[in-house]
Amino acid sequence: QKKKKKKNPAAVPAEPKAAEASEMSRLEFRVGVILEAEKHPEADNLYVEQIDCGDGAPRTVVSGLAGLIPLEELKGARVVVICNLKPATMKGVESKAMVLCASSELDGVKLVQIVTPPEGAPPGERVLFPGFEGEPETNPNAIKKKKIWETVAPDLKTNASCVATYRGVPFTTSKGPCTVASLADAPIK
Repeated sequence: QKKKKKKNPAAVPAEPKAAEASEMSRLEFRVGVILEAEKHPEADNLYVEQIDCGDGAPRTVVSGLAGLIPLEELKGARVVVICNLKPATMKGVESKAMVLCASSELDGVKLVQIVTPPEGAPPGERVLFPGFEGEPETNPNAIKKKKIWETVAPDLKTNASCVATYRGVPFTTSKGPCTVASLADAPIK
């Protein structure tokens, strides 16, 4: 008669890892293209952008990039946006997504660069994180209530090759990873 082997507890995936994977997948990262950008009429540090996120109509997005990235660089820029956060009104303009950027400080000067999807990745394509699969949350209130963005954000950064990552896993599209121009090992917000 054969003895039943006991399962090695180390070989069984830990439950928290599955929970963490589902938290990351609940955010909807998408490829976007900035169609228009202008200074916010009521705030010097904000821009108002119209971004094609693959929805059929552009989304209005308010970002705090004024004074950090020239307005001319935004028009036509390929970006990564989070599309299922609860809309937020900033100085009277409702923002319906968030543009992701890496930032760093050098000699007291704040440097900011847009997380850029590779050429050929179409607007609206979902940016994925291999190993953190799952469907995005459809209720923005649930994301806010459960503080999903706040839980995930500290683990977003660029690597030594300027590839945008979550816990070392690249932001991935059908055409390859998303990158920044030159900020290595920088947090992404």
